[in-house]
Amino acid sequence: MLRLLALTTLTLTLVPAVPLAQVGGSLTAGPPVELHLELTTGSDGPQLSVTDFELITGEYYRLNVTSDGVETWRLEVDELLRNSHLRLVTISEIEVHLQALAFRAIEFDVAGMVQFSFTPVRPGTFAFTVGDTPSETRRRGGAGRVARGRFVVE
Repeated sequence: MLRLLALTTLTLTLVPAVPLAQVGGSLTAGPPVELHLELTTGSDGPQLSVTDFELITGEYYRLNVTSDGVETWRLEVDELLRNSHLRLVTISEIEVHLQALAFRAIEFDVAGMVQFSFTPVRPGTFAFTVGDTPSETRRRGGAGRVARGRFVVE
């Protein structure tokens, strides 16, 4: 009996108290909620039409990103994508259907639009950046021009 109590106590101690999201049903059910982000070029660098997105775990979303093409900008959304089920990427009306694959960033060399559909599966605040190439996270020295935003997932 004492061994059982000690084992139960040890097991409860080792289980982390991490908030988990529960997602039920299909991760891509119904039409996606449309989100829009426009990247434009200002005198001091990239400008974002929206800097904060509020999302709900388990909801199906489509992020529509457009760039004015004046300069090359790199959108990095890797934190959100590591915590989402990614379903579909559309570039110039070409659909890329994904199954357990991900990408880290989208680089806009010319004006255009990219869409990707996803379902957040973990709550949290996930940063994204738009900036010069090479990427903000891989830059060695010099901050470069960058705009920051976040996805807040409940």
